[in-house]
Amino acid sequence: MSYFDAASAAPLHPVARQALLASLDEGWADPSRLYREGRRARMLLDAAREAAAEAVGCRVDELVFTSSGTRAVRTGVAGALAGRRRVGRHLIVSAVEHSSVLHAGEALEAAGGTVTQVGVDRTGAVDPEAYAAALRADTALACLQSANHEVGTEQPVAEVAEACRAAGVPLLVDAAQSLAWGPVAGGWSLLTGSAHKWGGPVGVGLLVVRKGVRFAPAEAAETENLPAIVAAAASLRAVRAAAAQEAARLRELTDRVRARVPRLVPDVEVVGDPARRLPGIVTFSCLYVDGETLLHELDRAGFSVSSGSSCTSSTLTPSHVLRAMGVLSEGNVRVSLPSGAAEADVERFLEVLPGAVAGVREKLGAPAPATSTEGDALVVDALGKLCPIPVIELAKVIGDVPVGGTVRVLADDEAARLDIPAWCEMRNQEYVGEEPAEKGTAYLIRRTR
Repeated sequence: MSYFDAASAAPLHPVARQALLASLDEGWADPSRLYREGRRARMLLDAAREAAAEAVGCRVDELVFTSSGTRAVRTGVAGALAGRRRVGRHLIVSAVEHSSVLHAGEALEAAGGTVTQVGVDRTGAVDPEAYAAALRADTALACLQSANHEVGTEQPVAEVAEACRAAGVPLLVDAAQSLAWGPVAGGWSLLTGSAHKWGGPVGVGLLVVRKGVRFAPAEAAETENLPAIVAAAASLRAVRAAAAQEAARLRELTDRVRARVPRLVPDVEVVGDPARRLPGIVTFSCLYVDGETLLHELDRAGFSVSSGSSCTSSTLTPSHVLRAMGVLSEGNVRVSLPSGAAEADVERFLEVLPGAVAGVREKLGAPAPATSTEGDALVVDALGKLCPIPVIELAKVIGDVPVGGTVRVLADDEAARLDIPAWCEMRNQEYVGEEPAEKGTAYLIRRTR
């Protein structure tokens, strides 16, 4: 079995396992106590903080451990907003932030604050000038991930941090995906990370608050899981020691996937920045494919991957990241290689993928579209049908209208709002726009060739 979902959780690093087992014997006591066992535990905690601070590039007294990366984000956002409440209650986030950041924004809005969401381009990157333009006199905090968890695109953190610094606004960086590869550059003010992203144990996060940042913790201090913290710090140091060499190796493998998948599988869109991206992540979307079915097929073939398709989510809405980028979401596959991933496994994945996609497309076999005419437009009724059926039915009938003619697709699946325009761009057809319909939404497409 080949595990290709390291962006969700990296396998436990051997050094983390060794440190965890060793510290279970020495680190079980309360490190705040003055007796011998407490002093031993305190020495372990201090050493772990020193190692983590060195890896992050901060002072030891600026870093604390939390019970998760999500908790680190929540504590960081809440503490910064509370510390700067006299300035205002305005928060800036990117449209592709992790859900923990977006949920913090929703909580602020529910409490009467305001949030500005900065959009991204088709690669998933923000424009630093857009962040600068969003800054206001009442902006208390800005947030920006260092690299995206779904498509791997790295963000211009240093440029955004400079704009925030000039405006006197702290910048919180969610560095969960990138800390394994190196420190985050730029003059950021707060930073968060999550140990299970770099091969540490689940249940350890870290929060850095630079000296001089107004910060008012809104939650009581937690009791540290000291053995897990020691393992997290040890594994971060270990992966950093091999990061440069491993990054080059994984980048070559993901470059291979990016280049060969479109040649091996027809009607595929590779998404994310082709150059400014994390070494081990490559994401692509396949037309006319149900994402959940494709993941099951790949799992049966021995590959564990993830997806941002709406079909794999209980909410039946496409990934907010893919939606913000304006790229195809159906049949989405994210391959995120862990450290040590074998070249032979990547080659076998490339061998298996075309057959898996073809099999899913054949199984899906959408029935003949229900069509009618309305004026000069051909109407496709895809109401009640989930992705990727509306796009499949559109593809089946586009050839039935003359060049310059229009097709009107009626659909009530939220993913259609993203996938129909993406299909038009991939197939060089003109997406005219959408309009309200008696049921669902009408999407207008003009045949151009």
